Amino acid sequence: MLDIGTKAPAFSLTDQDGTTHSLDQYKGKWVLIYFYPKDNTPGCTKEACLLRDAWSEFEGHNAVVLGVSKDSEASHKKFADKFNLPFPLLADTETQMIQNYDAWKEKSMFGKTYMGIQRMSYLIDPDGKIAKVYPKVKPAEHAEQVLADLQDLA
Repeated sequence: MLDIGTKAPAFSLTDQDGTTHSLDQYKGKWVLIYFYPKDNTPGCTKEACLLRDAWSEFEGHNAVVLGVSKDSEASHKKFADKFNLPFPLLADTETQMIQNYDAWKEKSMFGKTYMGIQRMSYLIDPDGKIAKVYPKVKPAEHAEQVLADLQDLA
């Protein structure tokens, strides 16, 4: 997990529409980067839809939301279109950004261990520094929690 107050790692990835996004282009805004395991799964869908439903509130705080998983642009496109998501979903198929943000972790299911994305988020301040870390995100509560933090921090 990255430390609060440190400079957020740079990245350059494409979204569901093939548009490239980098941290530098969001200077002067709050940025919520949320890492999620997989498009179209129950927890990831719940989290994305609640962020979507709170979108105007994020915009009111001068904040952008960037979802990140290792799914492809095409997978992200289907997911974003199906649920009418208004924010970019970045395709990190090589897991470079995921690893740089320490969201690539050993996981286990049914007695097997494997490497995968831990559901976690970072709130980055307008100067590009990490303002808040959410190491174990609960999809049903995340949007509300981040908005409360934006209210306190902004």
